[in-house]
Order: sequence, then structure tokens, then C-alpha cells
Amino acid sequence: MTSCLKLEVQTEDQTPHKWCISLAEDEFKRLLSHGNPVVHKVFGEGSLFSPLLFGKFFDPSDAFPLWEFESDSLLSNLRNSGKSSVDWFQTDQAYVLKAELPGVGKTNNVQIHVEKGKIVEIFGQLKLLQRESQKKDWRSCNWWEYGYVRRLELPEDVDWRRIEAYLSIDAVLEIRIPRNLLHSDTSASGVGKNSE
Repeated sequence: MTSCLKLEVQTEDQTPHKWCISLAEDEFKRLLSHGNPVVHKVFGEGSLFSPLLFGKFFDPSDAFPLWEFESDSLLSNLRNSGKSSVDWFQTDQAYVLKAELPGVGKTNNVQIHVEKGKIVEIFGQLKLLQRESQKKDWRSCNWWEYGYVRRLELPEDVDWRRIEAYLSIDAVLEIRIPRNLLHSDTSASGVGKNSE
């Protein structure tokens, strides 16, 4: 079994409105046209961070309701072509996301953040460019030239305080989002309503 590094999942919003500049489709195409192999690995087809992962352009800094879709149907074309590097599924106990993180290397430059218990955000910095100034926050400028992000809406039945994230040495991220069994039982059986 591959050894994994447990990542800290941050649950307090310390930098609101981080992703100030969105990634438009024409800007994304311009970024890919530079031909940098690391950029192509991170944002290429089949990657969790590709704006074209789901068949049409979708800004990675916008929250996506991933769990509302069946991964088999959404990623079937990518799986058939062997290009998919992301998978997700749910069990009775948890939602699980697994994704390759190209360009991560041995250093831990991946961060997981839960925003207001409703959005899980995966982001990290690319080691592509030497920054002229560290004063500028890469997340509020052209963030896609410095890093990557994917924001996912959480389902209502999760226990977001117990989210766990692991990064394997072969750069596969696994996020386990426990389901709140009380919420599921309550909504299914009507428990909590007054009965006389």
C-alpha cells in the first residue's frame, strides 16, 4: 500500500473573496498556448483542475455541485479515452474524491479549505515562476498563472468538521467527507417532528 501524508483541512475562513479574478475561456486558451508542460499537466483534459473537465468551460474558482452528478456518466468519455485523473463516489458513510495532482512533487503545496461548511476548496501553487515580489497575493491576481483551484459544493448531509485529506507519494489526493448519519436518518424517517 502506498504511504500517504495527512493534510490539514482548514475550516476557518481567513481570507474571504480569495478568487477575485475569474478564469475566462479565452484567457485559459491563452495560458495553454504558452506550451508549458507543467501547465498542461495541471490544467489539461482529465485533470480535476481543468476548466474543461466536465465537457464545457467551467471556471475552477466557481463552486461546482460535483456530488449531484454520477461520476460514471459525467466522466465516461474521459475514462474511455484514458485521460481521466479524477474519480468520486459515495458510500453509506462518506463521499470520496480521488484525483491526481500533477506537478505537486515531493513538497506539500496543496491546501484544503472548507468555507462556511458549504464548499470544499482544493488549491495549491505552481512552482513555475520566480515571483518578483512576494507582496502580491497570487490568489487575487491572475491566480491561474501561479496556482490551481477547484471549489466543490458540499451536499447537505455531510459532517464537514470531520473531513480528512491525504496525499500519496505518487501525488494522488484523496478527500473523505463523512456523511452525517443523523441528518440522513432524520430526513428519511421524519424523526424530529412532533408526534402526538
